[in-house]
Amino acid sequence: MAADGLLINFIVYVAAVFAIGIYAAKRTHNVSDYLLGGRSLGPKVAALSAGASDMSGWLLIGLPGFAYVSGVEAFWLAGGLCIGVALAWGLVARRLRLYSYALDDAVTIPIYLQRRFADSSPWLRIVSASFILLFFLFYVCSGLVGSGKLFASVFGWDYQVAVVVGATVVVSYTLIGGFLAVSWTDVLQAILMTIALVIVPYVVISGSADFSGSLSDVNPELLDPFTNNKGEPLGWIAWASSVGWGLAYFGQPHILARFKAMKDPAMIPFAAGFGVSWSVLVYVFAVLAGMSGVTYLAEPLVDSEQVFMVLIESIFHPAVAGFLLAAILAAIMSTVDSQLLVSSAALAEDLYGLRRAGDLPTQSSLRLGRSAVVVMAIVAAIIALDPDSSVLGIVGYAWGGLGSSLGPAVLLSLYWPRMTKQGALAGVLVGGLTVLIWGSLSGGIFELYELVPGFFFSLSAIVIVSLLTPVPEQRVTAEFKKILLQTD
Repeated sequence: MAADGLLINFIVYVAAVFAIGIYAAKRTHNVSDYLLGGRSLGPKVAALSAGASDMSGWLLIGLPGFAYVSGVEAFWLAGGLCIGVALAWGLVARRLRLYSYALDDAVTIPIYLQRRFADSSPWLRIVSASFILLFFLFYVCSGLVGSGKLFASVFGWDYQVAVVVGATVVVSYTLIGGFLAVSWTDVLQAILMTIALVIVPYVVISGSADFSGSLSDVNPELLDPFTNNKGEPLGWIAWASSVGWGLAYFGQPHILARFKAMKDPAMIPFAAGFGVSWSVLVYVFAVLAGMSGVTYLAEPLVDSEQVFMVLIESIFHPAVAGFLLAAILAAIMSTVDSQLLVSSAALAEDLYGLRRAGDLPTQSSLRLGRSAVVVMAIVAAIIALDPDSSVLGIVGYAWGGLGSSLGPAVLLSLYWPRMTKQGALAGVLVGGLTVLIWGSLSGGIFELYELVPGFFFSLSAIVIVSLLTPVPEQRVTAEFKKILLQTD
């Protein structure tokens, strides 16, 4: 059975990530090491780690599930994400790496924003960190839901037990090695994800005499990118909701952390090319994997998000199936670990740090960061115990919340000297609140993915409030321009 193969691969995989965590722990001496790996990542590690931490279990669960029911319509979503990856590397990576380091080694986004605007008040930092904690709580939940579905499907475990097991494994190696352990295991996880995503649709498509014809026989609308699976025109709301996913890349702290952690800013163009190419590859094959399920599986699935798992178990020998199913676990862990690390930074550095008159001793800061990882994991696991949760739905909410609240503020802070601290705070608040409010409404315009209005409302708020508030102090503007020269 595939369960036996998965169990063996799971044990080997867990042993590997723990070995990486122990090795990384030897290079983790302070908070900067724990949260950013001492800014020592090479270009390939940074690119694969950014991609793996971005995509999570939804790449092998949520996206194939969407493609299974929607067909080529899913390429709109994948295309928007590919564009977002390219823009994030091109517009943000180099400047954020240089700027965050120049601002007294700002290791978190809230601290970066506070120092960027020389903000003596705590509000920008508090609000930014609070939104990170709120939306990452849902993000971590999505990963634990994915692990629960995997173990419940393959092992026949109780779903709640599976969630707890998945959370325990991720927390353990994240506690040990911090950012370096997370980044190095991300590389291993990215390799596993790539192998699984390429092999499954390749086997199905190469073994089909007429793949597109088979799809058409099931439902010809699955081959039309301009209609849904019922043959109804997509319309601008559906199109913008799919393509708009790419807007969120500017505000994802776990991805931005890889930009900040690169050892040599001069290698960012190479890392960008490598990372974008890898993203295009896996997004395309994730969609093809979902569409493969339509032609290969005789009976329609009740839960479309299990299509990739069911395909693996149906096609391959148990030993191979176990290896490929372990790739799904790898995808889940590659994001959950990064999100827990960023969440711990939001608690330990951004919020708790405000209560201290001075810096905490190094070992106290490390203990506090590790304790925050455990707290976030426990809360997320409790929320994730509902087996009816949708991975793609939860990811979409968290992804949109972070992209709307932080994305415009980070992007404009790197390019616009006239931007003020009041404008930044307004943008973070407007973007985050728009997602919270818009996401609770339905019908008409409110069917538009909340990220899209949230992003542009936030962008508008930053510009309007910045122009209505006093020009930043000359020293702040001068420092901005001085650092800006380094990016040219």
